Amino acid sequence: MNTMIRLASISLLAAASALIGATTDQDAKVSLSTLKGAIKVDGSSTVYPITEAISEEFNKVAAKVRVTVGISGTGGGFKRFCAGEIDVADASRPIKKAEFELATKASVEYIELPIAYDGLTIVVHPKNTWCNSLTLEQIKRIYSAAGSVKTWKDINPEWPDKALKVYSPGTDSGTFDYFKETTVGKDGSIRSDMSVSEDDNVLVRGVAGDEGAIGFFGCAYYFENKDKVKAVPIDAGKGPIAISVESIESGAYAPFSRPLFIYINKKSAERAEVQAFIDFYLANAGKLVSEVGFVKLPDAIYAKVTKNWLARRPGTQFTKPTGEAVSGSLANVYE
Repeated sequence: MNTMIRLASISLLAAASALIGATTDQDAKVSLSTLKGAIKVDGSSTVYPITEAISEEFNKVAAKVRVTVGISGTGGGFKRFCAGEIDVADASRPIKKAEFELATKASVEYIELPIAYDGLTIVVHPKNTWCNSLTLEQIKRIYSAAGSVKTWKDINPEWPDKALKVYSPGTDSGTFDYFKETTVGKDGSIRSDMSVSEDDNVLVRGVAGDEGAIGFFGCAYYFENKDKVKAVPIDAGKGPIAISVESIESGAYAPFSRPLFIYINKKSAERAEVQAFIDFYLANAGKLVSEVGFVKLPDAIYAKVTKNWLARRPGTQFTKPTGEAVSGSLANVYE
């Protein structure tokens, strides 16, 4: 039995490297069944379902390695990561300048790996029959501190005079950061009377329990709860586009399509159990990403990700040293 487990373990590690056609001798010799240790992961509630699914599968072949996955939000995860408290940070946005400066001060080098696509989904109560699409300008008015939107009639005079209840991920969330920059702008202000939570399941329950509610979160939580909430198509100037795997993958669901990431502490990556976990993560990401409701990356991108992981390439490709975000599609930005 041990021999069979060992062979299966080697196959898994080899699969992680097969995307670029090679693996290291050290990786090939690792036996997952005999590995011991603990791996600490924290961060994005959006990325959590992916990493949790990976860790559950990893535990089946590396039962002596304990992987704990927290959901303190992207910002909360980066605080711990940049202080050297955790091995892996789940992130629904790239690392910020202030964060990588903290990491530098703490002598924390990191490896940045995109692992999936997400589509930020605007949702309302299923009995909301009037809101069948929203423009970016309407979304900005709803969420902006300057919008003064209190009822649905304030958004569209043909809609009912029903009180608007607004839900949002917490301010430590990468989803919140991404949404804020996309709608009200980096220097804009979000309204202060929202119901917020770092747990997206809480947001789902909130919107599902109030006919006047509106909220947003990652597409996986919508796909999993289609019977509880209704997704609103977004009109960014070319007509309403509904959320779907196809519209996210094609880029049609702009500007609410985005990549998701994991960041690995480079020092942690020297440990055999962390090496094996990330090898396993990349070997199984495409399959498990789809199973938990997100959109897998193209094979060519996963090949680049695996190559950069095996090379232990440090730093970010998505945030300039000045702090500005690097613009462009994932295929064009990530090398």
